[in-house]
Amino acid sequence: MRLPYLPNEAAFLSALLFPLLSSALGNLDCKNIVVDGKHFDLGALGGPRSALHSIEDYVGDEARGWTNTTYTIDICQAIVKKGFYECPGGTRVCGITHVINEEEGSDATQQIVPFAGELENYGGGPLNAKLERLSNSKAHSDADKEGLRIELGGGFIGRGKDKRPQKAIVEFICDANRTGLENLWVPPEPKPKEKGSLHEREENGGGEVIGAPGNDSSLQFFRLDKDKGDADTLRLTWRTKHACENGPKDDKEDKKSSHWGFFTWFIIVAFLSTAAYLIFGSWLNYNRYGARGWDLLPHGDTIRDVPYLLKDWSRRVLSTIQGGGSRGGNPYLLGLQYLKLAVGTQLEQRLGVRHFQWKASILYIN
Repeated sequence: MRLPYLPNEAAFLSALLFPLLSSALGNLDCKNIVVDGKHFDLGALGGPRSALHSIEDYVGDEARGWTNTTYTIDICQAIVKKGFYECPGGTRVCGITHVINEEEGSDATQQIVPFAGELENYGGGPLNAKLERLSNSKAHSDADKEGLRIELGGGFIGRGKDKRPQKAIVEFICDANRTGLENLWVPPEPKPKEKGSLHEREENGGGEVIGAPGNDSSLQFFRLDKDKGDADTLRLTWRTKHACENGPKDDKEDKKSSHWGFFTWFIIVAFLSTAAYLIFGSWLNYNRYGARGWDLLPHGDTIRDVPYLLKDWSRRVLSTIQGGGSRGGNPYLLGLQYLKLAVGTQLEQRLGVRHFQWKASILYIN
């Protein structure tokens, strides 16, 4: 039999596990970022996203290979470690450098650098995220930019006396036409080191492993500042609509606006159709019958009597509901009598039908 946790035990476990959870998430909530009173939601950019920086290696004037560095960032949580040649757990920004020798057909991992994360347990420091609006930045280069800058710390490289702190600065720049996920670099899955494996990948259509993606990628490597200040600084730029201060348009809002557009056009078409009918009918009455004034309008007598008909009808309805009518009888028959009288009057005026015929009809209904 399993005994339930006592309140004291539950409180103890919560106090024990909360620091671990906070350490994993850090002090950055990607879905609720508030800077200078402005709210940003970067949750849609969550997950491991990568940018590639590629340098062609030369021996003399001849290209022999490439040095490719993949920079991977997860703005919402720590990057999940999948293999041995990766950054330690708790890393938010990771750089992995591969040296590709075209002649030998080799692809070797040269360096792995955790640039930012909650890495105290591995010799680094806390994430310690710092936020800044680009519009409030003192830098002259940020004068025309909209978005935010996030500085992430805790990274390191080397051991002992050779250990040097690392950090990453990511500029999220407002671009209303981008989600932020366009043309991102997708690192190849790690494979066993085999001579000729590189050539096999090229022959199988995997030549994208070599070389950088086009400049149209939303997430791009900008610069790596080494040996400057107290830490090496990796700089990335990320263009996305989620960095706009007014926020991106929601899909529901787009649907609402499209529905409103449909009804607007429906009203416009109905109005124009009614106007065209009245104008054409007036022109026809003028040329065929020589009508003037109200007689120009199609069904002019009916239109002229509508306010009075509605007023009288509303009175009868109220009288029927309140039960204060002076005449008894079936309300349905009374309404039918009134309708017969109104229609008969119109037909008598338009067609010359004798009035006593309609009086007889009313008496017949009674």
